[in-house]
Amino acid sequence: MSHEEGVKPPRMSAQSTVPLTCRYNPEYSETVRYGFVAQIRYRSVALRSRGFGVKKTQTLTAPGPELDERVRRSKELVLAMTFQLMQEGGIGGVSIDEVARRSRVAKTTIYRHWRSRAALLMDACSQLRAKDEAPDTGGLKGDVTAHLLRLAERMRGPGWPAILPSIIDAAERDQELAQLQARLQQGFREPLMVAIERAKKRGELPAREDASLLVASLVGPLVYRRWFTREPITESVVKSVVASALAHLQIDGNKRQASG
Repeated sequence: MSHEEGVKPPRMSAQSTVPLTCRYNPEYSETVRYGFVAQIRYRSVALRSRGFGVKKTQTLTAPGPELDERVRRSKELVLAMTFQLMQEGGIGGVSIDEVARRSRVAKTTIYRHWRSRAALLMDACSQLRAKDEAPDTGGLKGDVTAHLLRLAERMRGPGWPAILPSIIDAAERDQELAQLQARLQQGFREPLMVAIERAKKRGELPAREDASLLVASLVGPLVYRRWFTREPITESVVKSVVASALAHLQIDGNKRQASG
C-alpha cells in the first residue's frame, strides 16, 4: 500500500478547519500534514462544484438592446409628462414627485438620468427651442417676414404661452434656468441674426447697423402683443411690424433703395 492510498484526511473540529492533530501537536507528522492538504483540496472542489469561487461573467456583460429600449422609453415618458405639466401650469407646476406619479417611473430612475429638477426642465424644454434655418428669400424684408410668421405661429400654439413667461420669471432666481432662458432666446434670434449679416454682405444694410437692436425692434412688438396686451398676432400685424422696423433703413420689397 502506498503512502497516498493508506492515509485518510483527518477529522475536522466544528470550530475550525484546522485538523485537531495539527492544532495540538506542533510537530505533526508528514502523514497528518498530507491529510490536512487533502482535506482542504476536497472542500475546495466541493465548494467550486456548487458555484462558489466561480466568476460569474453574466453580470459583467454589456446591456442588451432590450434594456436600452426600456431606458429610452422611460426617458421619453418622463420628458413627455414633464412637458405636459409645464403646459398646464408653467415650470412652477413641475415636481419630481408629480412627474414620477404621472409617468409611473420611479424617482430613483428619474434622478439617475437627471441630477436635478432644473436639469430635467432644461431637457424637457428642448422641445421649445427653435431649430429653424434662416429663411433665404433673396432679401432682408422677405427673410425676416418669413421667420416672424413662424415665430408668431409658435406664440399662438399650446406650448410657448404658458411655459416661456414662467421660465423668464424663474430665471431671476435660478442660475440653471437663467442659462436655459439664454439658450432659448439665442435659438429664437439666431435666424434673424443670420439674415441680417447676410443682408450686410449683399449691401442691403450698412456694416455699422446694430443687429441686436434691429432684432429687438422686430421681436419686441410680437412679445408685447402676446403677453401684455394679449392681442392677436395675425399675418397683417407681422408685416406691419417688419415694415415699421425697416422703415428707417429705407428698404422696400427686397432691395435697399438708399445707401447706408
